[in-house]
Amino acid sequence: MIKVTATQQPSYAGSLTLLTTLFFIWGFITCLNDILIPHLKAVFTLSYTQAMLVQFCFFTAYFVVSVPSGYLLKKISYKAGIVTGLSIASLGCLLFYPAASQHCYALFLVALFVLASGITLLQVAANPYVTLLGSPKTASSRLTITQAFNSLGTTIAPYFGALMVLATAVKSAEDMAQLNSLQLTSYQALQAAAVQIPYLGLAALLLLMAIVFTLIKLPDIQALDTSALDKITSSPYEDKASAWAYRHLVLGAVGIFMYVGAEVCIGSFLINFLTEPTVADLSIVEAGKYASFYWGGAMAGRFLGAAMMQKVAAAKLLTFNALAAVVLVLTAVMGTGYLVMWAVLAVGLCNSIMFPTLFSLAINGLGKHTRQGSGILCTAIVGGALLPLLQGVFADNVGIQNAFIIPALCYAYIVFYGYSGHRLAT
Repeated sequence: MIKVTATQQPSYAGSLTLLTTLFFIWGFITCLNDILIPHLKAVFTLSYTQAMLVQFCFFTAYFVVSVPSGYLLKKISYKAGIVTGLSIASLGCLLFYPAASQHCYALFLVALFVLASGITLLQVAANPYVTLLGSPKTASSRLTITQAFNSLGTTIAPYFGALMVLATAVKSAEDMAQLNSLQLTSYQALQAAAVQIPYLGLAALLLLMAIVFTLIKLPDIQALDTSALDKITSSPYEDKASAWAYRHLVLGAVGIFMYVGAEVCIGSFLINFLTEPTVADLSIVEAGKYASFYWGGAMAGRFLGAAMMQKVAAAKLLTFNALAAVVLVLTAVMGTGYLVMWAVLAVGLCNSIMFPTLFSLAINGLGKHTRQGSGILCTAIVGGALLPLLQGVFADNVGIQNAFIIPALCYAYIVFYGYSGHRLAT
């Protein structure tokens, strides 16, 4: 059993390093959705609303699975939760093989839901685990550093996906109608292979990671000395019946909903947006590569933000970044040409510290309700399911550029939370 006393703080560097690999891999997998969307949209000739079902099914898993995951972690260790999550995610990746072979969009959506269910369990376990492995004073900074490696995964994924998936030219519906049965079968097999190979590789990687986490020894947070754990997560205010009774947690959950929705909205539409003649008029492969700038900005900003939050209050930095994001997204809505392109790509830099800061501010002072609060916050990630679908409806009716007003409104709410909504009520 690991004991933590006032005079002895064990080193968790090795454990945090291993956990950081999880943040990297689920960032990589999540961002591959941005590549899947234009690919599946073209292959299945979908509207924007139909294409956004990719994100709807993926992020709906957070809503369905997060709270049960929180209850599950009360029964089993964080380590067991991580191994289970990796195994489920590996199964989800394997389901891409039959989905592509059968050319079935519905099966793709099922595979995405299973994959996201595994990642949800990983997040519910890993996010609070990172905040508890060390001093509470540096929890935001520590989570921001691990999220920076999450952003490394999201930065690499678009470039990788553009080369592996989007490089295979997709025919229009008119061109496919002119193919004979043999040509159509050959074409569909080629499109299937473009998706099958990357996801089979991911399935193998996730299974390998599950085996590694089964074999290694991680600190058991449940085994920490009770007084030490209470000190780390204790609330200076009156203890409440449940996490729902904390105003700053509830408002923070809305903030997570808005942030994830905005980030996913931009990422989901980015490649199609950059191919627009009034924006950058890029090819779909080049647009996929440029998407790395959006996610790369988030990565660089997280490293920078982790350092800045040693001196600047996390809430102030959150407010500033959200304000900058509002300005940049409105520029993307109202501008034209390369100004629009670089404005929307720069939003990634603003996104950098938002999720870990929102999470740590919302979970602050929950005491014994920390695990329940983590489940609630992860449930709010369903914003990534609903808001892109709403933006898809807007894009189909008022145009893709005007539809970016949705993320602008989301960032405006985060300005409010960073300014005053995060404060603990007495």
